[in-house]
Amino acid sequence: MSSLVEKILSNHAGKEVRVGETALVEADLLMAHDTTCAWAIDPFYQIAKKVFDPKKIVVPFDHIFPSSSTATAELQQKITKFCQEQGIEILYDGVGHQVLAERYQTPNSLMVGADSHTPTGGGISALTLGVGSTDIAVLFATGRTWLKVPETINIRLNGSYPNGVYAKDVGLKLMGQLDPKETDYRVIEFNGPDLDVPSRMTLCNLCSEMGAKTALFPADHQSAKYLSENNRNVKFEQLRTDSVSDYFKTYEININDLEPMVACPPHVNNVKPVREIEGLELNQIFLGSCTNGRIEDLEIAARILKGKRIKPGLKFILTPASRRVYDQALDRGYMKIFSEAGAIICNPGCGPCLGRHQGVLADGEICLSTSNRNFPGRMGSPKAEIYLCSPATAAVSALNGKITDPRQLLGKAAPKEVQVQ
Repeated sequence: MSSLVEKILSNHAGKEVRVGETALVEADLLMAHDTTCAWAIDPFYQIAKKVFDPKKIVVPFDHIFPSSSTATAELQQKITKFCQEQGIEILYDGVGHQVLAERYQTPNSLMVGADSHTPTGGGISALTLGVGSTDIAVLFATGRTWLKVPETINIRLNGSYPNGVYAKDVGLKLMGQLDPKETDYRVIEFNGPDLDVPSRMTLCNLCSEMGAKTALFPADHQSAKYLSENNRNVKFEQLRTDSVSDYFKTYEININDLEPMVACPPHVNNVKPVREIEGLELNQIFLGSCTNGRIEDLEIAARILKGKRIKPGLKFILTPASRRVYDQALDRGYMKIFSEAGAIICNPGCGPCLGRHQGVLADGEICLSTSNRNFPGRMGSPKAEIYLCSPATAAVSALNGKITDPRQLLGKAAPKEVQVQ
């Protein structure tokens, strides 16, 4: 009997591996971005002259792109030279985690990335592991890495979303409930409702903040649907954990009674219902990031903002997660809705999420964000405050200029019934 993680790692180790064993595994795909790649170059050249396979490495320019300073430009210049010498593809198409899911990742594959939110790929049922720059340097040279096979925590979601509640609210609720000491170096496997891949990506993304090694959903028809929607005909096996006994622990989470949630500063696990902090005045709202910058997220916001205006004086920054998402939003008329509502629309990428450009916060400013981190200094000044929420909460709050429960606008109608004309 084996867990899903044991099966995937066994396939990449060339032999059966079990929880607690040290496994040497072959990666299918490697990623480092426009900052972490720079820190990997010198260590790489200390051990090799050529990467093991340039076709299995991608470098997204997404964190600070276009560059925000001379120093950033020089850093990216160094990366560009390295990639040109090695034959590595540079991606200028948005957040790496989103682009990889759209174009590269496949169910049951093993991908290693030099970024802490690499687990996002678990939404498409890939086993995706985040590492540091020196680790990725070794992987660039060898294509292999070692790790202790982790235990798995099973989170079974029961029920269906109430009105105004989305995957982000489920993730925030979990961040407030799970003990990081228990999730540390363990994989979170989700089972339960028939969630689409974008919702799964949101949940897996947030598991990075829960202290987990990574997270994933078992591959199924939703994985196939997402691949098809992105013009990828990929065959895969629907691997499953064999038995409940193969899990370290199982949690049953009932989402029927869940309400819109928000993570309050200064920690991601300081989670409260939106209704408890309604009325807090805002200086900025950010809709985007690897957590909630997908077309499904923009659709939710567009439905809410259509024909309305963002509160005067409020900065509402919209950053699509990828070029594909940007193009989809253009085709569907969402960009026109956002522009007419008064949004500030940025190029696809990480945007203001990490406090480097496109919306850095000043002392005392309060930001409501659909991203994944709210510690002091994350988006600029350590004296600013960041609240994390769903796209629906962000969009409804934008109309009032203060944190607002989205159910005030959505009423009794299900979100899918609020149509963009």
